[in-house]
Amino acid sequence: MKSPYLSKLVLVAALGYFVDIYDLVLFGMERVSSLNELLSQQYQDPMVLKAQVQKIGISLLNWQMFGMLLGGIFWGILGDKKGRLSVLFGSILLYSLANLANAMVQNTSQYALLRFISGFGLAGELGAGITLVSETLQSNKRGYGATLVASVGLFGAVIAGTVGIAIGNWRISYLIGGIMGLLLLIMRIGVLESNMFTTMKMADVSRGNFFLLFTSRKRFIKLISIILIALPVWYVMGILITLCPELMKEQGMPDAPQNARLAMTIAYVGITLGDVVSGLLSQKLKSRKLSLLLFLFLTLLGCILYFTFAHHSGFVFYSIVFSIGFATGYWAVFISTAAELFGTNLRSTVTTCVPNFVRGGTIPITILFQYLSSTLYFNKIESAITVGILVFALSFWAWYKLEETFHKNLDYLE
Repeated sequence: MKSPYLSKLVLVAALGYFVDIYDLVLFGMERVSSLNELLSQQYQDPMVLKAQVQKIGISLLNWQMFGMLLGGIFWGILGDKKGRLSVLFGSILLYSLANLANAMVQNTSQYALLRFISGFGLAGELGAGITLVSETLQSNKRGYGATLVASVGLFGAVIAGTVGIAIGNWRISYLIGGIMGLLLLIMRIGVLESNMFTTMKMADVSRGNFFLLFTSRKRFIKLISIILIALPVWYVMGILITLCPELMKEQGMPDAPQNARLAMTIAYVGITLGDVVSGLLSQKLKSRKLSLLLFLFLTLLGCILYFTFAHHSGFVFYSIVFSIGFATGYWAVFISTAAELFGTNLRSTVTTCVPNFVRGGTIPITILFQYLSSTLYFNKIESAITVGILVFALSFWAWYKLEETFHKNLDYLE
C-alpha cells in the first residue's frame, strides 16, 4: 500500500484511541464535581456526601469497566467475523451517542447506565485499530505504528484534563467527547480492510471463536499472561491516581488534592512519554519482553515512592505522579504483543478483548481495596499496598510465561 494511505490508517487508529482515552479518564477527573452536583440535594451533611461520592464513584467506574469488559468480547468477535472496519465504525458511533446523553444525566442511575453504554462502545476502538495497523504494516514497522497510536491516543487524557480545568463544567466536557467521536466517523471514510482478513475470509476456518482461547492450554496461558502483565497500569490509575484525594489525606498530606483532575492529567503526560520510550526501546532491543520487564520494574519503584514520599508536599506528589505515569507507559508494547500473539482468525478477538479485560481488572482490584479498607485490620493505605503486592506478583509471573513476539510472522491461523 502507498505511504499516504498507511499514514492515514495510523492517524485514524490513533485518533480513535485518543477519543477512547479522553472518555475513559474523563469520569475519573470529573468524578467529584459531577457527583457533588448530583448528590448534594440528597446528602446535606458534608461528611456523608464525601463518603457517598467515593462509594458511588467506585460503583460508576466499575459499571464503565464492566461495559468495556462485555464490549471487548462483542467487538472483538465481530472484528474477526465481519471485519475490522465494522468495529471501527460501530463502536465510535455507539460511544458518541452515549456520551452526548451522558452530558444530560439527572441522577446516578442514569449516570451508571450511560457509563456502561459508553464503556461498551469504546471497548472496540483500540483493538480494532491496532489489529488493522499490525496486519497492514511490515513486521519491522509494527512497533512504530502501535507506539504512534498509543502515544497520540494517550494524549487524549491530557486534553481531557486541560478541557476540564479550563472549562470547569463536567457536562460540557462530556459533550466535547461525543462531538469528537462523531467527527472521527467522517475521517474514517476511505479506510480499507486489511489484506490478511480479506484472505482469511476465503479460508475454511473458524473466525472469532472466543472459546478457542480456552480449548488449548498454550493459547489460554498466552491469554492470561498478556492480561496479567498490564494489571499494574490500572492498579495505578484505578487506585493510586483516581483515589489520590482520599489516599493523600489519609497520609496527612498538608495540601492534599481535592479531586484527581490535575493528577490524572500529569500522570497521562508521563504515560504518553513512557509509551514513546517503551515502544522505541522495544524496537531498538528487538524485544517486546525486555522492554516490558524494564517498565514493570519502573512501575514497582514508582509505587514504592508513592507510598513513601508522595504525601510530603504537592511538588513531591505531582513529581511522583508524573514518574509513575511514565513507568506505566508500556501500553504500546503491551498491545503490540497482544496483536502478535495469536493468528489472524483470533487476532481481533484477542487484541480487542485483552485491553478491556485489563481495564475490567479494575473491578476486582477496587472491590478488594474496598473490602480490605472496610475491615478493622487495614486502613486505606495498607489496603492499597496489599492489593498492589498481589497485582505485581501476578504481573511478574505473567512476564515469565510470556513469549517473545518481535519477529513473529502474523500471516497464520489458529
